[in-house]
Amino acid sequence: MKQRKTTDGQAPYAGTLYIISAPSGGGKTSLVKALVDTMDEIRVSVSFTTRAMRPGEVDGVNYNFVDMAEFQRMVADDVFLEHAQVFDNCYGTSREWVEQQLREGVDVILEIDWQGARQVRPRMPGNVGVFILPPSRQALEQRLRGRGQDSEEVIQRRFRDAVTDMAHYAEYDYVVINDDFSEALTDLSAIIRARRQRAEVQCGRQAILIEKLLDQ
Repeated sequence: MKQRKTTDGQAPYAGTLYIISAPSGGGKTSLVKALVDTMDEIRVSVSFTTRAMRPGEVDGVNYNFVDMAEFQRMVADDVFLEHAQVFDNCYGTSREWVEQQLREGVDVILEIDWQGARQVRPRMPGNVGVFILPPSRQALEQRLRGRGQDSEEVIQRRFRDAVTDMAHYAEYDYVVINDDFSEALTDLSAIIRARRQRAEVQCGRQAILIEKLLDQ
């Protein structure tokens, strides 16, 4: 990943914190992965979690896996920017890591639910919220069943909780409908690109160019 820096090694502008949420089965993880693969200067925060590792997952890449005792210790030490219980497991975001990335001019994505988003907003002014919705309830249920890893009881509970989660879409700045994946990715990318064209951001990113253009 490329990153623009000044001669002293410091980034000339601060990154933007993006909070991206979706109901279970909304396609958030796939969209975010594709976004990061196609854009520079953006990273996804790797959350800490107490849930069991799924087949194919790697510790430190998909999540930082810890047991409940360690998670509770981290909560007590105020390590997390936000933390929440989702279903039967706990998730948390490292405050220090996020703040360091933003200071270096890197945009950071938090893949968290609406509960976590409510914790982050007052603590990190200037964040941008994006909520991803499925095209229909039927599509959402099909996606939940398509995983092939959960029992019927778990699927039904996830579906009920997903409907509850979707009710919080209006708390976000942008809403992306994930019907056609490529179109949803284009919409999500457009949000990031538009935010990067803001005058205060371009003033830092293109400082040398602007100075030359205005040179008398």
